Amino acid sequence: MRTGSSRRPMTAHTLGTPGKIIAVHISYESRAAERGRRPEAPSYFFKPTSSIAASGETVVRPAGTELLAFEGEIALVIGTAGRHIRTQDAWSHVSAVTAANDWGLYDLRAADKGSNVRNKGRDGYTPLGPSLIPAAEVNPDSLRLRTWKNGQLVQDDTTDAMIFPLRQLLADISQHLTLEAGDVILTGTPAGASVAEPGDIVEVQVDAGELTSGRLISTVTEGRAGFDPALGSLPQVNDTQREEAWGSRASAGLPQAPASMLDQQLRAKLLEAPVAGLSQEMRKRGFNNVTIDGVRPTRSGTKLIGTARTLRFVPNREDLFASHGGGFNAQKRVFDSVDEGEVIVIEARGERGSGTLGDILALRALQRGAAGVVTDGGVRDYATVADIALPVFSQGAHPAVLGRKHVPWDADLTIACGGATVQPGDIIVGDDDGVIVLPPGIAEDVADAALTKETEDGWIADQVKAGHPVDGLFPMNSTWRARYDAAQGHREAAGQTQVEAPATDGEGP
Repeated sequence: MRTGSSRRPMTAHTLGTPGKIIAVHISYESRAAERGRRPEAPSYFFKPTSSIAASGETVVRPAGTELLAFEGEIALVIGTAGRHIRTQDAWSHVSAVTAANDWGLYDLRAADKGSNVRNKGRDGYTPLGPSLIPAAEVNPDSLRLRTWKNGQLVQDDTTDAMIFPLRQLLADISQHLTLEAGDVILTGTPAGASVAEPGDIVEVQVDAGELTSGRLISTVTEGRAGFDPALGSLPQVNDTQREEAWGSRASAGLPQAPASMLDQQLRAKLLEAPVAGLSQEMRKRGFNNVTIDGVRPTRSGTKLIGTARTLRFVPNREDLFASHGGGFNAQKRVFDSVDEGEVIVIEARGERGSGTLGDILALRALQRGAAGVVTDGGVRDYATVADIALPVFSQGAHPAVLGRKHVPWDADLTIACGGATVQPGDIIVGDDDGVIVLPPGIAEDVADAALTKETEDGWIADQVKAGHPVDGLFPMNSTWRARYDAAQGHREAAGQTQVEAPATDGEGP
């Protein structure tokens, strides 16, 4: 294979010191599916230039920590400065493409609350190289990224499978700040990122046809120095962080999920099925009152899936709050005992004039492995809660505490939330369209039907884009149904042929 035009080892010196390093959060479809949340728009964070390292250097896992995670990424080097760059012109501002490894220490994520300063900004946590691929010689929509851990291929994806194309990322960033020559953009990681331990070797490579960055090599070593508790936050981990860092419970060596966790096959189906589609299928079955109305996620693009754990608040009465509001009340008992995979569903009577949880309880639910929280009341510390990696759906923000409107009364019983009846063990699914309650006995059937309808609607949308009128097409009459069935038959046949064909590409570069 031909390497990029620069055959010299690429170090911070040969690259030049960038003015800034901008990193993208979730940007690949495979990573979104792995994490269970798909963003509507790209989001970013900064990494310090002091974190840059060259191929062959070591990356240090500090003493007393366990979750040093690698993320193979494609790095873009800006060649021409620009502000308010048009999408169609964006690639002309890139001078080179290379490999990157966006190392992070999950033990420090809780302290960072989304900024990633400490967990991703450490010295040596942004290795780049080893060679530059000239951007003018490649198609940004057909770059391939691969990562190996100890010689085993663990990440393999292409830029045509990104949620946000590279040109869009460049244009979006430039509408907020000036991109300057030498700036580096880390474009996000696909599924397969995981944990590395001292002695492990992680390699990342970017290919564009015959052009290649070569393998970016990092060897993990154990640090001797720990952290001074007198100066700042100390590392902390829990099973949720372990699962996210390793990519799965099995990979993290965690025990089988408790009974409250959904069957993984059903969970995978619900992850793909939109709430709007589930609602349509429930209505076909005569269920018209299963949406929790009026609630929205604190973070757009959040997907919520789990089994219900219920909590009920009653209207405030001073004598009852005195007897039930303090101490280890019903609210604290639920948040302190929620099991992994459970969604805390709160009945607050639609009263948004008070918070029903805040950042401390959200952190406790996260630490316990909860799948999320749904409340038809308000949320205190709203911005902070939004930064916590816990899906929360609510009526919005309110600064008041419980005693203004609510008394935490009882838990683990049938409740009403947002106009829907919720029983413990019901399956809760939420996305940007809202939240729906699925009786467990019919959930899989509903999910299967919703996915089938989603496929049909996608095909119909393609026909509308091609110029066909909707009359007779939406919904499909017999003629269009026959065309659809024929198209699906051809697609399935093509898929079988592709699966049966022998592999022609190995795992090596």
